[in-house]
Amino acid sequence: MNSLVLFMGIFVLGVFISSVAQIILKKSAEKEYPNKIREYLNVRVIVGYAIFFAATLCSVYAYKVVPLSYGPILESTGYIFVAVLSWIFIKEKITLQKAMGIIIIIVGIAVYSIE
Repeated sequence: MNSLVLFMGIFVLGVFISSVAQIILKKSAEKEYPNKIREYLNVRVIVGYAIFFAATLCSVYAYKVVPLSYGPILESTGYIFVAVLSWIFIKEKITLQKAMGIIIIIVGIAVYSIE
């Protein structure tokens, strides 16, 4: 397997787990807490930020091989992940505008990847 493909996979994995962290933080924000300390120091928030840290490590590690110019392209997959995960776990609707945005992102990634 080509090492570039492997490291791009690691990068996209980092983007995916970052998207999971965003969903966890959103679920935490929907809940009422008795005080501000509990609002910011609870299991969901701590786990969410720990996952963000792991996602950052994935990105930093992947940049050892992935060219810097690929970063924004691979990072744009996060919008797709968040939309799909929000639909599954938060029951947010994927409107026509969101669907068109996702299609444009996928087309943009495809166009960029053609060499």
